[in-house]
Order: sequence, then C-alpha cells, then structure tokens
Amino acid sequence: MTDRDFLWCALNLAIDREEELGRLCPACRERAEAEPCPVCGAPRGEWAVNQGFDWKRYEELKEGRTLRREGQAPPLQRGGGEP
Repeated sequence: MTDRDFLWCALNLAIDREEELGRLCPACRERAEAEPCPVCGAPRGEWAVNQGFDWKRYEELKEGRTLRREGQAPPLQRGGGEP
C-alpha cells in the first residue's frame, strides 16, 4: 500500500466512526466515546496512560532539538565526514 492508500483508509475509518456516533443518542454517544477496555469493558482510566512516556524528550524531538544526555553518544553529523 502506498502512503496515499493508508491516508484514504484512515480518513474513511474516521468518517465511518463519526457517522456511527451520529446515530447514537447523547448518553450512548458519551459512553461510546469513553473508549472502554476492548476486552472487559472497564472504563478508561489511568490504565490507558503510558507512565514511561517522556514528554520532555517528546517536546525536544518535536521542536527539532536534541539534548545530549548522560552516557549518550553525540548525534551523527549529516554530510561531510568520512564515508
């Protein structure tokens, strides 16, 4: 599949979900949007949060910044250098 095919599929899935939610009453729609556990149906809570996610590092990478951390090798340089 090409990137275009993946995008087409993702957009159509999102549209289909919105259409399905649009057919529900407000109370059922709220329950459907709560994203319960797909296995047992437990309400989404703290279990759905990745406790190991490093938001600071994410923001650095998102902004194109990379800070060296202890024990980390220096970043690779693009262009120049030895082949």
